[in-house]
Amino acid sequence: MSFEFFVISLLNGLSYGLLLFMLSSGLTLIFSMMGVLNFAHASFYMLGAYLAYVISDTIGFWAALVVAPLLVGALGAAFERYSLRRVHKFGHVPELLITFGLSYLILEVVQLIWGRAAVPYGLPPFLQGPLFTLFDTQFPKSRAFIMLVAVVMLVSIWLLLTRTRIGLVIQAALTHPDMVEALGHNVPRVFMLVFGGGAALAGLAGVIGGNTYITEPAMALAVGPIIFVVVVVGGMGSLGGAFVASILIGVMQTFAVAMDYSLLGMLRGLGVAAGPETFGYPVLRLTISQVAPILPYLLLVLMLIFRPRGLMGKREG
Repeated sequence: MSFEFFVISLLNGLSYGLLLFMLSSGLTLIFSMMGVLNFAHASFYMLGAYLAYVISDTIGFWAALVVAPLLVGALGAAFERYSLRRVHKFGHVPELLITFGLSYLILEVVQLIWGRAAVPYGLPPFLQGPLFTLFDTQFPKSRAFIMLVAVVMLVSIWLLLTRTRIGLVIQAALTHPDMVEALGHNVPRVFMLVFGGGAALAGLAGVIGGNTYITEPAMALAVGPIIFVVVVVGGMGSLGGAFVASILIGVMQTFAVAMDYSLLGMLRGLGVAAGPETFGYPVLRLTISQVAPILPYLLLVLMLIFRPRGLMGKREG
């Protein structure tokens, strides 16, 4: 492994991991504050990308960066107020079912309005091209912008939850809702704002992820399972755990995709004779890049076996 390969793969892995964190942070906040596992979270990400595509064509990218997440957050808050709140008293299964149904509803609406093909949501001029060139390899401005926004978002969330009055009310509303209500705060409204805020964070990720990668109806399905892997590996409800798990999975997948080594080749390099008659020969021939898509799920299985509460979780389930 060359130093050039290591540095470039590390930078690409960090940018992808920080995008995963932007997605998983909203889901983590919703679960930690409300106990709701939102199956439609990736759909809010997709919705943010499509809304940004329309807004950026009309009034520019900077406006889309602000307006699109606010619109997605408003839709999320309305969903919590008029749908999710009605089934909350019946337990987790109805909550999962109604958010699962919402994900399909958003998908069908997106396909009805924008079609099944990808839309031309491109990068604005100031994000096009390389930020710098390292070892004859260019690092795009768009990936650096993702990293910048994700870090700013992480600091903002931490300051909001730990250094402001509304943050203390939000945290207290989960553990002591009766006391918070007795102090004059509207607990259902707090939960509505938390759900809307989580949806807005997913929408923000869609704004900057949609033009960096691709904006199409399948984008929610592509990242949805990975988000839940991040949340479980990091620890259910742990924002710090989600950050660590996002970076870990992003770097792991980026390095794995670029590696064209097979276990068979490594065995032969160590002097071990291996041929078609060797047990598991077809599996041994697979390269690391070929199995890269399943590595996060393998990590999830190992985490559930050896550390069910996750990297920084405080409870087993």
